[in-house]
Amino acid sequence: MISAKSLKEIYYKAQFKPGIIGLFINPFYFARKGLYQHIKALSPSIKGKTLDVGCGQKPYQGLYPNSDYIGLEIGSFETNCNRAADYFYDGVHFPFAEQEFDSVITNQVFEHVFNPDQFLSEIYRILKPEGFLLLTVPFVWDEHEQPVDYARYSSFGLKHILEANGFKVLEQRKSMADVRTLFQLANGYLYKKTVTKSNVLNSLITLVLMSPLNLLGELLAIILPKNEDLYLDNIVLARKTGNLS
Repeated sequence: MISAKSLKEIYYKAQFKPGIIGLFINPFYFARKGLYQHIKALSPSIKGKTLDVGCGQKPYQGLYPNSDYIGLEIGSFETNCNRAADYFYDGVHFPFAEQEFDSVITNQVFEHVFNPDQFLSEIYRILKPEGFLLLTVPFVWDEHEQPVDYARYSSFGLKHILEANGFKVLEQRKSMADVRTLFQLANGYLYKKTVTKSNVLNSLITLVLMSPLNLLGELLAIILPKNEDLYLDNIVLARKTGNLS
């Protein structure tokens, strides 16, 4: 018999690394699948001492086996319920010395930053010369974590702001640039209108209402053409360049 702990682990894995099970119980199946695939593809560049800014519960830590991984969150140990983080900060200054890290990753955080230039300047400050930055941020998504949801970035806008802050974009990817974007938005709508406080009930609702859209989206993505102008997320690998003027 499967224990409650094992079921919880299966559920959590299906949320951030969705496979067949995620297809049926994850309302954000397409978004999380796309993020995982692209982050995994770019993860070999992330090595050495690595800072995950806005680490949450560290869902992608296992993708960086060659790094000394440290998680950072906003707030403090007293005010933030996220016990997975190793360090906390005030939302302005990272509590680390200059050029302390070989790599920085930040997933689905940049849209919540009201002062993006200041945020990138801190990443630039703590990165060693030629250090890597792996950043993901939504392009098409509803408002979330209100009221601290401030921006959406096109691929061009993101490249511009990174280059203006001392980073060279090495690779830029678009997640789910096909009909699956539309199905994910539909499921996002259904989720917000049906979500409860019970993960079990939420999984049942997803199975009944949303998994058919997941299945149909996967099928139509094989048949219909891609659309590089409409996609869910930007995934960018960049490198710190010379000193800023």
